[in-house]
Amino acid sequence: MAKKFEQTSPVDVNETISKSEAFFNKYKKAIITTIVAIIVIIAGFMLWKQYVVKPREAEASTVLAKAEQYMMMQQYDKALKGDGAGCIGFLKVASDYSGTDAGNLANLYAGLCFARQEKADWKQALQYLKEYEPSKESLIGAFSQFALGNAYANNDQLDDAVNAFKKAAELADNQAEGVNNSIAPRALIEAGIILEKQGKKAEANEIYVNVKKTYVASPAFQEIDKYIERTK
Repeated sequence: MAKKFEQTSPVDVNETISKSEAFFNKYKKAIITTIVAIIVIIAGFMLWKQYVVKPREAEASTVLAKAEQYMMMQQYDKALKGDGAGCIGFLKVASDYSGTDAGNLANLYAGLCFARQEKADWKQALQYLKEYEPSKESLIGAFSQFALGNAYANNDQLDDAVNAFKKAAELADNQAEGVNNSIAPRALIEAGIILEKQGKKAEANEIYVNVKKTYVASPAFQEIDKYIERTK
């Protein structure tokens, strides 16, 4: 026997419209207020970005460039603290322009300067290198993690140092979209050396074998066998 379907009542369009209009009229003020608030937020963000963020970024880049000149001349104290005559130094750029790309980069430069001084201040170097947010779009991110690994190692935070060196290799390879034959193998070897110092020869050996297998066109390939042999 064929199944008998019950016939449903047709939708009353006029009634639906009336209910919708009633709902809108009831909550009209709240709805309009919400829409206006959203528009104000979006417009405010666009104006803030146009008239506050962009000029601040430009200003930060200008003051950063002056400190960069001192760093290139290996005058690290002036690069860090300024010269009192137009250059405010990386430390002030990092604090005064936090949230900008230049302010972020100032953290990296400050960390490098503390590490490269005649008497390295590894504690301060680590503090500023940790503040830097590495970029995935350039090799600067890989370099920063390599420097961070050195800073951790010189502060006897060896597990963190190993992780930083591994991250440096990962970022370098990602940037190369495959294999980076300069930074990546060197960073991994540094991680392996620290693991050896910790008595973790098996982990170190695994890293060295991976370097030999993966980075055959790198300068590190020529010396990797000695690391493999001593960790067998």
